[in-house]
Amino acid sequence: MKVAVYYRNSDIRIQEIPRPEIREGEILVRVRASGICGTDVMEWYRIKKAPRILGHEIAGDIAESRSPGFKPGQRVFVSHHVPCNQCEFCLEGNHTACETLHGGNYDPGGYSEFVRVPAINVERGTYLLPDEVSYEEGTMIEPLACVVRGQRLIGVKKGQTVLILGSGVSGLLNIRMAKKLGAGVIATDVDEYRLKKAKACGADEAIHASSPLDFGANHVILCTGALSAVGQAFRCVKRKGTILLFAIPDRNIEIPTADVWRNEITVTSSYGAAPADLEEALNLIRDGSIPVKDLITHTLPLEDIQKGFNLVAGAKESLKVVLIPS
Repeated sequence: MKVAVYYRNSDIRIQEIPRPEIREGEILVRVRASGICGTDVMEWYRIKKAPRILGHEIAGDIAESRSPGFKPGQRVFVSHHVPCNQCEFCLEGNHTACETLHGGNYDPGGYSEFVRVPAINVERGTYLLPDEVSYEEGTMIEPLACVVRGQRLIGVKKGQTVLILGSGVSGLLNIRMAKKLGAGVIATDVDEYRLKKAKACGADEAIHASSPLDFGANHVILCTGALSAVGQAFRCVKRKGTILLFAIPDRNIEIPTADVWRNEITVTSSYGAAPADLEEALNLIRDGSIPVKDLITHTLPLEDIQKGFNLVAGAKESLKVVLIPS
């Protein structure tokens, strides 16, 4: 089968490897759509484990099944990370801190024609895709689930003000989620195309990131790796407010400790999504509460993955890029 092997952002090679063989409790999924995540183009982060087959936002059909719960032909979304449900973190509801979740994955990765889904992922991370949700929309379940979890952690509520720094895919999904929860939303970006998208997604204001901001937000959600946005976050959060590191820069950040202490600012982070978040995201997409189709700007064959990475890394007139392996 064909796979795309990542060596670095500018060097992704199409290669042939044997199709995985499944064991008891497992399924083999023919990948119909695989999204390119913004974290996949974080070269400083990904290159440490290169060469490898990336891809963790997939939807497809079951080609083979050795699980009693699933059968060939079913359309599914599969989560690459699942918790153990037994450790101290899981028992406290903090599933994304679970070591099993951080260590698991499917084989070999979403940028391939087929993936073997381990039994634990079959049991705790495989969801039937409703007929009204396309394969391409299915790739947005995991990104939206991360947003669902992040905003639940910081407690976004009706009547609050949320500042979202960065209006790429994660920023736009955060805009839509915050508006659904009844918050007022201000969004920033350095790109006019994305500022227009922010307004189209419901932002009350969309402001160029170079503009001075002199208000206090209840919550500031960092959806860009730009180091300058970190300083902006601390300047714009109000007393008792929260800064959520949804994205991170490629280096350590400075925290104005005196201001954080005096104003009782909470600085927190959010990584990944738990099964409950994935289920909620799937339902939000299925019932149209959070539209995602309009955020998919490009669909490309797997062979054009290099073009896809260039589009995502360039962050110009593109949002979600989806690969079609099969």
